Amino acid sequence: MAYKPRFEPPDLLKLRILDVRMKLSAEEHRYYLNKEKGFAGEVQFDLLTEQLQSECLILNDLQLEVDNTTFQLDTTIIYQETIYPFEVKNFEGDFIYKPDRLETTSGKRYKNPLDQLKRSKFLLTQLLQKLRVHFAIEGLVVFINPEFTLYEVPQDKPFIFPTQLPTLMKKLNALPSKLTNRHRILADKLVSLHQPKSLFSKVPAYDYGKLRKGVTCAVCKSFKVTVPAGERKLVCECGYVERLEDEVLRNVKEIKLLFPEKRVTTNIVHEWCGGVVSKKQINRILTKKFSRIGQGKFSYYVDD
Repeated sequence: MAYKPRFEPPDLLKLRILDVRMKLSAEEHRYYLNKEKGFAGEVQFDLLTEQLQSECLILNDLQLEVDNTTFQLDTTIIYQETIYPFEVKNFEGDFIYKPDRLETTSGKRYKNPLDQLKRSKFLLTQLLQKLRVHFAIEGLVVFINPEFTLYEVPQDKPFIFPTQLPTLMKKLNALPSKLTNRHRILADKLVSLHQPKSLFSKVPAYDYGKLRKGVTCAVCKSFKVTVPAGERKLVCECGYVERLEDEVLRNVKEIKLLFPEKRVTTNIVHEWCGGVVSKKQINRILTKKFSRIGQGKFSYYVDD
């Protein structure tokens, strides 16, 4: 089990909602899809690291700062004498290695992930020095997608390809490691220094009044959802059925994520749901799941 688990980034959660409720530009939509793919690759790597039996501490998704410079580590594993920062890439298709970049066989260019790894290692070393702790740092770039191939790559590069992942896990499991309180103090310090708010946000500007209102299917994301008369469920044209309570709470989360300054009221949830769910039903669910502040039309709901 990871010492610091991975959570879906707030920016990604916002983009998922906005992709359904507004028209993203082609560039914004492409950025969103890349965020989804990148996160999926990191989660896939997590499934492997969670199986490690060696004595280590796994810290997922650290965003740190040293000397006013931020850097992000996809996965960091602390062993007795060595820290392994992993840069996880979910690239797909055939690529050619170039000293300054990776390039698809069709000519599309990507930054060389070794540059990002080198920067992360350098800044992590600086941070550890400030914390007055000493560890060897061995960084690796993991290509997690089984449909990825990289040609013309020098053998001395710290790349882990999909077919090498089982060997990597065996190597990590075989590392001699005995952790002490010193290691946990370091892990706790790094977690405390984590900055959950992304400084590289590219979430497009949005306005409450311009976002599409209505309830969406949790599976196909369409608005083709109805509430059968007298029932506490929603049915989508795709065939998915969801409890009414779950749908309303999902919409409340959307409002709170996109508009943290707004108070959660029966009226605003009713409006956000496009009037599909009655105010009476919404009020019943909010009263059940949250604490009500105030009375009448001025009342609103907060977490218990």
